[in-house]
Amino acid sequence: MTAETTSAPGEITRRWVPVTSLVLSVLGLAVSGYMTLSHYTDQAVLVCSTNAVIDCARVTSSPQSMVFGIPVAVLGLVFFVGMCVLNLPALWRSADQRVRLLRFASVGVGIVFVAYLVAVELLILHVICEWCTVVHVLTIALFAVTVLGETSRRSA
Repeated sequence: MTAETTSAPGEITRRWVPVTSLVLSVLGLAVSGYMTLSHYTDQAVLVCSTNAVIDCARVTSSPQSMVFGIPVAVLGLVFFVGMCVLNLPALWRSADQRVRLLRFASVGVGIVFVAYLVAVELLILHVICEWCTVVHVLTIALFAVTVLGETSRRSA
């Protein structure tokens, strides 16, 4: 048995890529959902350490936690809903180039946004949020898996 499978007419991709990308997307959706719930209810719902380095409440209630009036947690939720759909195994097998381009562009935007958010935490707020970091790590992993999956596609 090989680690490759036919994903579209004339193409081969690694078998684990669609499943891994979907699992990462679902995990990101769950964490973003939790953070969105915390945003709209009570910050106390967000279970997080508080010390000189970690302060989720400070990060998630800072002015930078809103982008164009939209909570960053909601943006994360929307991003991961979209990534859950784009990472369905059937869409990894799709021959439609628009799906591949949208998946790649979406995860590219996600990684740029993560870089911005990490910079805000480290350079402006001087504290990090544990839950935000989980989302950042999931997004970076999703980016890596997506790039690997898209670049591993080759003619059969």
